Amino acid sequence: MKDKFRNVFWFFGIFAIVVMLLTFDMDYAELWHNLRKAGVWFPAVVLLWVVIYAMNALSWYAIICDGKSAKVPFWKVYKLTISGFALNYATPVGLMGGEPYRIMELTPYVGASKATSSVILYVMMHIFSHFCFWLASAVFYVLVEPVDVAMGIVLGLVVLCCLTAVYFFMKGYRNGMAVRTLRLLTHVPFARKWARRFVEQKIEVLERVDAQIAELHRHRRSTFYLSLGLEFGARMVGCLEVMFILNILTTDVSFVACILIMAFTSLFANLFFFSPMQLGAREGGFALAVGGLAIPSAFGVYTGLITRIRELIWIVIGVALMKVGNGTGLKQK
Repeated sequence: MKDKFRNVFWFFGIFAIVVMLLTFDMDYAELWHNLRKAGVWFPAVVLLWVVIYAMNALSWYAIICDGKSAKVPFWKVYKLTISGFALNYATPVGLMGGEPYRIMELTPYVGASKATSSVILYVMMHIFSHFCFWLASAVFYVLVEPVDVAMGIVLGLVVLCCLTAVYFFMKGYRNGMAVRTLRLLTHVPFARKWARRFVEQKIEVLERVDAQIAELHRHRRSTFYLSLGLEFGARMVGCLEVMFILNILTTDVSFVACILIMAFTSLFANLFFFSPMQLGAREGGFALAVGGLAIPSAFGVYTGLITRIRELIWIVIGVALMKVGNGTGLKQK
């Protein structure tokens, strides 16, 4: 990627961090008190994401390699994974800031069509794993918690929506989604000009990308399920974050309960996808989730706070990594 384009993404990330710091709804004395209260659990929460991002990167790397020797080193994919998620967290609507960045950074290594197809496939896999996680959590809830009529209706709607999403994702895997996805980006701020120009100039490339997406699902099922398994596994490992934080306040919380809390929180937060870092939605989701499991709602608010600080730290790390290790790969047309 040219430095001028990289700098656009970098300055946007810096701007987003400044805005988040200025709008943080807590004075720094109280913030420091809460971090001291967390003790060693807060570093454990931050370091846990080294593992989670590694699993995310491996999922994407499996798609890039597709059973072959990749022309891009894993550390580069790992770096782009962290930086891409940092941009996504800071971008209103989400999943829009980091994807053009990843495509543009990966293109010199594997070519435009492969970079685009791998990023689109990974985004699809990342979102697809959300629905798989919510489906699994609905089953866990029925197995471990009493279900009344109201909750039965809610769970039924969740399962119905997830199964519908799974159907459309599988249809997208069979037919490809590159052209439709890039045309969607033409309506997104900061990406619309690049996406419009890319679609106009690379329509034949995008059609090849759709063919590659369909090819992966039809003839390389092992890579498909390896990538999906890593993404689903990353979500399960991410539930340890809730357990680590709640262990600061109580030891009477099971891992299954943490899965349910994370599932409900992520579902609730994604309903407010238009908010940068899902500000407010994440905290409200945690409070409602723990309240529904007979855990004090204050525990949920505290969990949301620690999670928010962890996200901010990794956003800073991701934005900083955009200026590190930017050597060019093998040039391809």
